Amino acid sequence: MSERTRTVSGLSGVTGRRRGRRIRRHLGVAVLSIAIFWVFWSTRANWSPDMRFWKAVGDVGFVLLWATVIIGPVAKLWNPARKLLIWRRQLGIWFAIYASLHAVLILNGWARWSVSGFLGYEFIPELGREARWEPGFGLANILGVSALFVALLLAATSSDRAMRVLGSSAWKFLHTGTYFVFYVGSIHSLYFLFIHYTVSFHKNVPNPDWFRYWFLAMVGVVGVLQVAAFVRTVVTSRSEATAPA
Repeated sequence: MSERTRTVSGLSGVTGRRRGRRIRRHLGVAVLSIAIFWVFWSTRANWSPDMRFWKAVGDVGFVLLWATVIIGPVAKLWNPARKLLIWRRQLGIWFAIYASLHAVLILNGWARWSVSGFLGYEFIPELGREARWEPGFGLANILGVSALFVALLLAATSSDRAMRVLGSSAWKFLHTGTYFVFYVGSIHSLYFLFIHYTVSFHKNVPNPDWFRYWFLAMVGVVGVLQVAAFVRTVVTSRSEATAPA
């Protein structure tokens, strides 16, 4: 066997092992997401089946996105957590899958593929026309769609090939958009957890969602970790700059 043949064979073996590890991570995240879905589904037995389903799907997406964004700051603060960095790509991709499914379920089951319905307008027989029925509903959905659009862009470029095409610097800049997705998506969720399902003259509302305070805590944890990681980076940089040559 020639040297060139051995080199090609070796590279093929390395590529195959990397692909296998990526597939195993995808399977791991898929199993994890199913387990999270079961938790949300099983703890809302008094909700209507359709609402119970699309809400659980959306919450799975949020948890996966939360895990994606905390890994970076935690890795900066605690070196052993760096081994988790390789999971961010799979977590982000599965978040995009669940967020897309959540959006389709809302469009099909709630808005009935109506743009006006998606924006919170309904036909009012007494008026003989459509009117805004749910203040804030349309804005919350626009924020959700904006976050989903960026999430799909990030998922589509979550590959080594995309990094090579875009270049490392441009790719990293693009993927800082993960935090845009997280915070804008969190505002979207905040509306539905604390505003939309409150007592109103024209509808019955379910009991408050048990997840809402956990949601606030999780968003707060991300903010605290980001600030702590930023301070750690500043302190480290200043220490290196003042260290004797």
